[in-house]
Amino acid sequence: MRRLILLPLVVLTLACNLATAATPALTIETLRAQASAAPPLTPPPEPSAAAPTPSLSHADAPTGKIVYTCQIAGNQICIVNADGRGFRQLTSDPIRHWYASLSPDGASVVYSAFAEDNVFEIYEMNLASGLVTQLTDKLGVLLAPEISPDGNSVVFTRGDAKGASQIWVMERSGANPRQIHAQGWDPTWSPDGKQILFASNVEGANQLFVMDRNGANARRVTDFDSLRGRSDWSPDGAWMVTYNGAAWKREVFIFRPDFSGLRRLSPEGGNSQGPTFSPDGKWVAFTAYFDHYGDDLGCEIYIIRVDGSDLRRLTDNDYCDYQPRWGP
Repeated sequence: MRRLILLPLVVLTLACNLATAATPALTIETLRAQASAAPPLTPPPEPSAAAPTPSLSHADAPTGKIVYTCQIAGNQICIVNADGRGFRQLTSDPIRHWYASLSPDGASVVYSAFAEDNVFEIYEMNLASGLVTQLTDKLGVLLAPEISPDGNSVVFTRGDAKGASQIWVMERSGANPRQIHAQGWDPTWSPDGKQILFASNVEGANQLFVMDRNGANARRVTDFDSLRGRSDWSPDGAWMVTYNGAAWKREVFIFRPDFSGLRRLSPEGGNSQGPTFSPDGKWVAFTAYFDHYGDDLGCEIYIIRVDGSDLRRLTDNDYCDYQPRWGP
């Protein structure tokens, strides 16, 4: 079922100081309850000091836009230019909105929003007109939608109140929703759209896996001890990023798709998480608490070059900014 909704694009300053929403009855954490009880694997190997790093020019400035969840009067969807300018609050209705991502052409945003108990729907918003289209209808708790590189499909997590967490895909219109993996979350497309990177505890502890876009040929990629899930694939397909670590000790890691070249990307001590590559592959955006460590509402959006230099903070608010996703 498709429903059209017209929401205003609300332009706000970054200095808002509004109350946050109450903790929802069902979040992605509840979908991962079974995973949290799984025994940890051996910690990942120490990153090699000689590990190769992606090439870049320090003259390159960050470009594109970053869409994210901002806790303004609840959990809303916001967007900002990669240089920290051009902030807009995209949603304003008093419900929970999560896990936004930009379309490959940068013209629209897809995200999840609360509908009723145990139901989150997926919506697509046109950034120019503000027109919102509801793509799903009561399939369950639908999170982390992402449009395929060819613009034709949407991959997402489907969960329920019992703790199930599956990878589903559907046409961009919302037609033909179907399960492609029975146990996973936080999917993201490979640059060519032929594969999907996702998190799963199918082998015990949380790890990243890659499978074909139809769900076939799944294989494990990582060997972390405390992986959460959110990850990304560089535009050239040569690198992956994710985050790992215990609560308040999480760090962003970068590595090859065969798990070689592993190294910590984020500066130590920021409880860094939820990384995403820039469209040119030269930067990574993520959530961290460098300036407000220990404060639950102290998460801000930062960017860093893929060689680990030039850390920049994009947001600075009295509320939490998190779940960034970079696009054109």
